[in-house]
Parts: sequence; structure tokens; C-alpha cells
Amino acid sequence: MHVIYKTIRSICVKSPHKKFFPEIMKEIERIQELQSYNILGSSKEKVLDELAEIASLICDVPISLITLIGHDTQDFLVHRGLSFSQTSRKDSFCQHTLHQPKEVLIVSDSLKDERFKNSVLVKGDPHIRFYAGAPLETPNGNVLGTLCVIDTKPRKISENQKKALKILAKKAMDHLNDKKKIHLQQQKIQFHTDNLIKLTDEIPGMIYQCKMTEDGEMSFNFISKGLELLNPEVTREQIYTDPHLIFSLIHEEDLARVQKKIQSSFNNLQIWEDEFRIINKNKTIEWRKVKAIPEKQNDNSVIWCGFIQDYTKEIAYQNKMEQLAFDISHVLRKPVATLLSLTSILEKDKMEEKEIREYSGYIQTVSKELDVFTDKLYKTYAEERDIEKSFYSANKTLN
Repeated sequence: MHVIYKTIRSICVKSPHKKFFPEIMKEIERIQELQSYNILGSSKEKVLDELAEIASLICDVPISLITLIGHDTQDFLVHRGLSFSQTSRKDSFCQHTLHQPKEVLIVSDSLKDERFKNSVLVKGDPHIRFYAGAPLETPNGNVLGTLCVIDTKPRKISENQKKALKILAKKAMDHLNDKKKIHLQQQKIQFHTDNLIKLTDEIPGMIYQCKMTEDGEMSFNFISKGLELLNPEVTREQIYTDPHLIFSLIHEEDLARVQKKIQSSFNNLQIWEDEFRIINKNKTIEWRKVKAIPEKQNDNSVIWCGFIQDYTKEIAYQNKMEQLAFDISHVLRKPVATLLSLTSILEKDKMEEKEIREYSGYIQTVSKELDVFTDKLYKTYAEERDIEKSFYSANKTLN
């Protein structure tokens, strides 16, 4: 719009009719604001229809409209008493209110008014003779259209009726302003929601929001793309349709414990943390870790916001560390005991040189065994340490 503004401004400045530039730019601003309400072509609304009906009753006329003046057309948000919902702007009565936002336009007899006596809306359907329109003024001072009443015969209205039309027009405008605020807020929410979904889809795990009622019925309000990375055999659509399907992924030996912990979290509103096994499509066992925070709702249901991540590598790391600890405490015990025995013998007095050499050979053999074993332990530890670092780096966001 800024580019259009600059282009039109450049043309108008060079034009011999440049004195009309402010009016042109004012109209562009008005059209732009009209479009920002996002109401052109919208469906019929009860609130606006009732306001137009009240206007008809107050002024005792058969036709009442709520109009919007576009670039070339006049559209009717409400058209009580008319069979059509649009006219050309050049034929409209309402266009004459655009520069008088505080005034109600009154045409007591269109056939006696030079502006309207030759109008197709006067000579033809709906044969307008009387018109009264209160402008729909925005907070910026632009007129979007009118709330107007029409009759097929000449008439006049009282000051109180004019005042009533102004009040009804303001009420209609208040409703449109509220709708605009809601629309803009929805756009912002959608923008942030889309960005949040993009972020959650990049996290190496499944982010979810799950609800459970008092009778155990479950539903998922949100599941991130990570579900299909953790469990390619199921889709988000399948889980949305059948939430209990997610339990079919859990190893049968862990299922009862998992369900019991979920119920406990529901009853006590405690954070649900657990580790469980699944059997993937290749029939191999993998581990999953879950953490979810419960929040009780007004209807006594509970909503959990949480994540599930692949815990297989960390479990494998823990198991290997436990094996290393076992090897250190048990496998090393024998050579260490042997060394202690040998050194104890060497401490005896009056040993022959031949005996000393023999025992030294034993010590050397045991020492080599220890060296090989400790080197193996170190390499195994180093490999698992690198795996653990990689695992932590990939999941530190969730932790």
C-alpha cells in the first residue's frame, strides 16, 4: 500500500489537477481502512439485522440498510425490505455522507433534490423518495458506509428520530470495531501458533497436550510432528481419532505401570515422569522417557502438557556404565588378589634368585593382563561418553 501511495502521489504532484491530491489520498486511506475490517462479503449477522430493524420501527419505514461504500460498489451488510445486496457506488445515496461523518443525511423527497432525481434507484426499483442515513464513522474519522432508512414516499423525521439513527449507527460501528479487534487478535494468535508449531516440530521428541475426563475418556489437543519420528508406524491423525491407540505402542510388561502412573497423576495432580519400553516396527525394543505437567479444569478433567523423547541410547549408556562398574569391582578382583599374594611372597627373606625371577615373571604376566583390561575399559568408557554427550546435546532443550 505504501508503494501505491507513493506512485499515486508522484502522478498527482505532476498533474494539473494536483489540488485534488489530498481528497484522493483520503479516499485511498478510507478504502484501506474499510478493507482492514474484513467484512466485505461476510455473512448476515443477527446484531446488525436487529439494529436495522429497530431503525425501521423508529422511523416507520419499510426499508432499512447497513451499507459499506467501496471503490466502485455499495454493499449491504443488512438489507431489510430489499431483494438485492449491492448497487453501484455512483448511484448510491450513502456516498454523500463520506465527507460529513457527524451529520445524518436527510432527503425528504428525492424528486425535488437535484442530486438524486435522475438516479436509477429513484426512477426504478426500489423507487426511493425518502432517505435518512447516519454515517458509520471509524475511530480515525473515516466513513465506511451508513445505517439508513428508506421509504417509497416523501416524508420527514423528527430530531429524536435523527438522534436515534445516530445512536444505532454508533452501535453498529461499535460492533464492527469489536469484530475487527477480534479478527486482528486471531491473526496474531494464528501467527504465533504457526511459529510455535514450527519450533515444536524441530524439537527431537514429541510435544503434546492431552486431556482426560473423570470417566477416563482421553483426547489430544495437540501432537507435534515428533510423534511420527519416534513412532513411524502411527500418524498424528490416527491418534487424534483414537487417543487410546497410543497405549498399543507400549511394551505389555510396562503398560499397567504406565496407566497406573497416569491415573495417579490425574488424582493427585502430580507431575507424571516415567520411562517405558516400546516395540518398534522392526520388533526391537526401544525406550521412551515422558514428563508431563497436569492442570485441573473447571469440569474436573485434567490436561497434561508434556513431552516424550527417545531414551534408548541413554538407557544403553547406563547399562554399559553399570557393566563397567561390575567389571571393575569383580573382574579386577582376581588379578589384584594375585598381585597382592605375589608381592607378599616376595617380601619373604632368603629367596633364591631363581625364585625371584620366577615370581617376577608372574607379576609381569598379571600386570600385562591388567593393562589390557584397563585399556579396554578406557576405550569402552570413551565411546559411551561420546554417545552420552551426543544424546545430551540433542535433548538438552527438552531437559
